[in-house]
Amino acid sequence: MTHQTPRYYAPTGGHPPQTELTTDRAVFTEAYAVLPRGTMRDIVTSYLPFWDNTRLWVIARPLSGFAETFSQYIVEVSPGGGSDRPELDPGAEGVLFVVEGGFTLIIGSDKHDLTPGGYAFLPPGCDWKLRNDTAETARFHWIRKAYERVEGIDVPEPFVTNEVAVDGIEMPGTQGRWSTQRFVDPSDVRHDMHVNIVNFEPGAAIPFPETHVMEHGLYVLEGKAVYLLNKDWVEVQEGDFMWLRAFCPQACYAGGPGRFRYLLYKDVNRHAKLSRQFV
Repeated sequence: MTHQTPRYYAPTGGHPPQTELTTDRAVFTEAYAVLPRGTMRDIVTSYLPFWDNTRLWVIARPLSGFAETFSQYIVEVSPGGGSDRPELDPGAEGVLFVVEGGFTLIIGSDKHDLTPGGYAFLPPGCDWKLRNDTAETARFHWIRKAYERVEGIDVPEPFVTNEVAVDGIEMPGTQGRWSTQRFVDPSDVRHDMHVNIVNFEPGAAIPFPETHVMEHGLYVLEGKAVYLLNKDWVEVQEGDFMWLRAFCPQACYAGGPGRFRYLLYKDVNRHAKLSRQFV
């Protein structure tokens, strides 16, 4: 795959004028939800304990009839902001993905300067801190999941990279028009979630309705497409977020004129829970 200069959409908040139409593309169903970028306004931001000069949009959280396995935030850290106690749940793992600005991530005694495209995996119990010592606002995705430990399987180590260092794997028979940048080896069963980037060239498609056990969160980083969600074809664009429950049929056509790309979460590599004793 030939790397192109990445670009990412990030919300900035604000409010629409009173003259704007109220009707939008937001939808919440038993099988999927679409949060268009226009829903991410100042009025729906949240704050977290022990984070300075920081606000966030919570775009997924465990909830009856909604996301079951993960939460996802779009975090906005102003200059001078950050946290020395970012994660309060010792059982939570996380992925950070930078879409605008940058910050310093401290893991143990190691410092990493993350810029747009920066990616960090943080296992449960990881000692990490985050500070924005730049003059610009930083915006990044923070995906969290309760790590499912398995006796005899080690917890994976933390790592930091950037998407420009991760090659896209072409889907068979697509001549590179559909590819996925995988940040961990799919066969590495230490990992119970994958957060990847999926890429489509203009006009490319998922040519069948994927129907599978993995729950999905999809944030559109770039471009536009028409997406099959259950039985509905829905137009989506950069900045939109989609949640798909397990077994929700899905497919897409990339609309152009540029690439269509999204940040994809899915739960993987664990037995289905059959009872409260098997947790």
